[in-house]
Amino acid sequence: MQAQYVSNDPDYLGCKKKECKKYNGTECEVTTCSATLSFHVVNIRTDIEFVLFGGGFDTPCVLTRSSTISFANPKQPLYGHISSTDSTATSMRLTWVSGDKESQEVNYGSGKTVKSTVTTFSQDDMCSSALRSPAKDFGWHDPGYIHSAVMTGLKPSTTFSYKYGSDVVGWSDETQFKTPPAGGSDELKFVAFGDMGKAPRDASVEHYIQPGSLTVINAMTKEVESGNVDSIFHIGDISYATGFLVEWDFFLSLISPMASQVSYMTAIGNHERDYINSGSKYVTPDSGGECGIPYETYFPMPTSEKDKPWYSIDKGSVHFTVISTEHDWTQNSEQYAWMQKDMASVDRSKTPWLIFAGHRPMYSSTHGLFSIDNSFTQAVEPLLKQNKDGVDTYDHNNYAAPVQAVIGMAGFSLDDFSDNPGDWSLIRISKYGYLRAHATWEEIDLKFVNSNTGDVEDHFRITKNQKR
Repeated sequence: MQAQYVSNDPDYLGCKKKECKKYNGTECEVTTCSATLSFHVVNIRTDIEFVLFGGGFDTPCVLTRSSTISFANPKQPLYGHISSTDSTATSMRLTWVSGDKESQEVNYGSGKTVKSTVTTFSQDDMCSSALRSPAKDFGWHDPGYIHSAVMTGLKPSTTFSYKYGSDVVGWSDETQFKTPPAGGSDELKFVAFGDMGKAPRDASVEHYIQPGSLTVINAMTKEVESGNVDSIFHIGDISYATGFLVEWDFFLSLISPMASQVSYMTAIGNHERDYINSGSKYVTPDSGGECGIPYETYFPMPTSEKDKPWYSIDKGSVHFTVISTEHDWTQNSEQYAWMQKDMASVDRSKTPWLIFAGHRPMYSSTHGLFSIDNSFTQAVEPLLKQNKDGVDTYDHNNYAAPVQAVIGMAGFSLDDFSDNPGDWSLIRISKYGYLRAHATWEEIDLKFVNSNTGDVEDHFRITKNQKR
């Protein structure tokens, strides 16, 4: 649900738009004041209606309601986004949403076609407990059908066009996308961030707004359209739907302009996975009962199986090890063994850079009892130290541990910093933006970009004494 106050119309309080509702002869006895409000609505496949109510959100009293309004094409294929399937960059997965359960297809390249596989999830798949969950108990919305197809026979670092749909339900607009560089090639340009979510494109209020998300999305979309981005990495806290399932559609509509053009890779966060008695590492209700199911359906990553959302992939000169901080990472766990094996197997002559990514930070200079989990740091950081390679030149020092960048600044409300951060905390910026990275064979260059101004407000690089 989205709602606006009628006072958003500046003419309402002054009653500049009067309308007579009852006449006594030629004289008006009852006059009302009207307001005009505009709503940004995306195709959610189900009928909608507008309701005028008083009493606020806690004790609403419905005054009147519109007739139901149907979307012209509830089966329309929408919100396409692409992701990498492996390190060769010769195949890419396209995922989209439709109200149609029949297989559709992707037309791409020079006359190639591939049919979609179709899946969905139900209200019964959501989690609940003694604490009622939005996803299962009061925030459910039918997700329609999620289509996915893998485009094969592609070339790395090459631009292709595609469209998706069918003659029955209609077709998307034709879109151009660029494949990333293959693993082991010379360079990679990517952007990365976490904690983005969504915000309405009108004056509405809703249950969970991430105030910086629109400026970050707009800034990154411009960067993608400039041709200077090979891939995007969204490291946890994806939509913040938290059990109000219709908000996934709003989020997908926001990211589609950029996620349809370059590979959009993700990691799971607490607001996608965590729930009571669901098998998550942390026993909190943060996912609103989603328990990772919508996330893994909308964003199929190259993982080994469902509810094991960790994976690795090579892009250009970088090997990415992407973990789930929301699943067991202790030393006797399946994920720990996988992390250990994956990082130990990296061929530095092929991918000299290793980036380890997970949603929760090992270190934080913000306030808050739950800003970090020391047991996570103690268990996993030794693996990073074992695989450290390179010299950080932020301040021309060679550090014994890997340099860590906390990049949860893409939308969610920003935190204040401690008055006495540890001496390990080199720079602290509390502004909305994203990480812009450029990795070559000899160095990796990382910048914090302020999404409101476009300014680079922090910059460091790591170098290697290594030639190709």
